[in-house]
Amino acid sequence: MKRPKTLRRPKFRVADSAQQAVGGFLLAGPFVVTEEVWVLAAGMNWVQGVLTAAIAALIGYAALYRADTDRDPEDERDIVGIPMRFVSLMIVAFGSVLVLAVLFDAPDTFLVKAGVTGVELWATTFKAVSVGAVFSVVGAATADSVF
Repeated sequence: MKRPKTLRRPKFRVADSAQQAVGGFLLAGPFVVTEEVWVLAAGMNWVQGVLTAAIAALIGYAALYRADTDRDPEDERDIVGIPMRFVSLMIVAFGSVLVLAVLFDAPDTFLVKAGVTGVELWATTFKAVSVGAVFSVVGAATADSVF
């Protein structure tokens, strides 16, 4: 059952992105520094990488708009038809993993030192970020919904 519009949370704000970032970074960290994630990503093909990224997006959308029935994507401001809250969630989920990977020098530690360079380095990093984003998006969406 949906709350009347007068009792619903305010529209998407910058503070919501900050809350998402806290949750996203919290759950991204362990996956960025785990060698198994990078080995797994190296073994994935590009289709698996793209599907993993899509799963992260589906989890995020479901957490924002299906699990939390107080939110209606039609009532939110949008960017090219996509709710701003969801865009922010995707930027936070993938961005937090990427920022931590670069900050902790994970691609160099797990890939370059193993001889992976060039396009393969970028592709494997994308796949590792997608794997981490599956978990990061849960933290980001939870923080957005709870606070």
